[in-house]
Amino acid sequence: MQLSHYSSFPSDIPIIAEDELFLYPFMISPLFLSDEKNIKAAAIAIENNSLVLVCSTKKDEEGSRDFDGIYQAGVIGSIMRKVSLPDGRIKVLFQGLARGKVLKEVASDPMVAHVDIIESFVENELKMDAVLEIVREKVRTLSQVSNYFPPDLLRTIDENHEYERIADLICSSVKLKKNIAYDLFVEENLEKRYIKLIDSLTEEIEANKLQKEIRSKVHNRIEKVNKEYFLKEQLKQIQKELGSDTQREEEIEEYREKLEKKKKHMGEDAYKEANKQLERFARMHPDSSDAGMIQTYIEWILEIPFGQIAKKSLKIQDVEAQLDKDHFSLKKPKERIVEYFSVKELLELRGIQDKEAKGAILCFAGPPGVGKTSLANSIAVALKRPLVRIALGGLEDVNELRGHRRTYVGAMPGRIVQGLIDAKKMNPIIVLDEIDKVGRSQRGDPTAALLEILDPEQNTEFRDYYLNFNIDLSKAIFYSNRK
Repeated sequence: MQLSHYSSFPSDIPIIAEDELFLYPFMISPLFLSDEKNIKAAAIAIENNSLVLVCSTKKDEEGSRDFDGIYQAGVIGSIMRKVSLPDGRIKVLFQGLARGKVLKEVASDPMVAHVDIIESFVENELKMDAVLEIVREKVRTLSQVSNYFPPDLLRTIDENHEYERIADLICSSVKLKKNIAYDLFVEENLEKRYIKLIDSLTEEIEANKLQKEIRSKVHNRIEKVNKEYFLKEQLKQIQKELGSDTQREEEIEEYREKLEKKKKHMGEDAYKEANKQLERFARMHPDSSDAGMIQTYIEWILEIPFGQIAKKSLKIQDVEAQLDKDHFSLKKPKERIVEYFSVKELLELRGIQDKEAKGAILCFAGPPGVGKTSLANSIAVALKRPLVRIALGGLEDVNELRGHRRTYVGAMPGRIVQGLIDAKKMNPIIVLDEIDKVGRSQRGDPTAALLEILDPEQNTEFRDYYLNFNIDLSKAIFYSNRK
């Protein structure tokens, strides 16, 4: 179809406003018309066997169907076929023939305008050829990082020598914004049009390179996750075929979750040691001789109540009332206890929290049955703290307090750490019973360990041999009983 088959330009022709597509002269495109003005414009063109101008609306969404809402240039073409759809829309097959611009408005319903053809020109063909080669180079580069240009289209752009046709082919293939596409469309100077096109192609190349890099990173990450998942599933199936217990993997994951929950309350050295042993256990064969020992160690650590503190504030009235309720007489011991807690409450009121547990250690002396342990019970009830009783009578092995080295058969934490685990709090009342019966032997001197446990300057970093990291005992309240 040629323009020569129709009346010469300038000419009065109807206008169709298109919301979605930005058309070019060489295109044959289906248009779906639902607006009444567009349907009337198409009907006029078919009845009069005339051309029609298809212009894009200025907004990305559905624009207004008047001259202010459309671009003042578009594609002049003919309607090859018309089909009425069941939903009331009209489908027409439009063939673009040339670029056209609106000279004057003729009618508004439907829109009819006095339209002329946009003629392109070249000032310097030699310079134009040089610019064209740059454009072709940019197109080849863009084709390597995007899917805009199939091989047939690349061949057409390389072999074609029509400047206007090449520009239209490239602009229709690249996803340009409407305003940018319109600026390129209406430019009559082909050299300027190509220079603008080079800028747009350069931006597209950079954008597509960035998108390709991001997609590659995401793909690699997903591939890595899928690979790990696949290998883990394979391992589970292999273990199942070999008769291995797949429950081990679930246990390890459960250990990891518990350890991460305790991390913020543990010291750095404690978390580092626990995590190190957990990773060793995960890599170790379940039938290994060390696997059971390490698993027992991990379970002991996860039982320690890191961060679990009894929250009740200290009130001397509560302590005094509980002592009077549980004990008749014992006036001097009760006065000494009240005095002891009065100092502690005063420190709390002054905001000296780090010194709350520091000071003298209460020692109850007397024969069996006079109420030494029951006084400690009353204090625990008044403070709402758990009571831990550790019998030291006849203790000769320092490892009973400090814990055994993990290399020993049947190794376990010392009694102090076990007391914290039983209490489920880091600040219980700890009664060291029969402290005067501690003995000294070839297995060490327990009194040296007791000094580190009871000394306020040292018990913030009490080291248990089994755990192999420091435990803070400063929040616990210690009492000792002796005859």
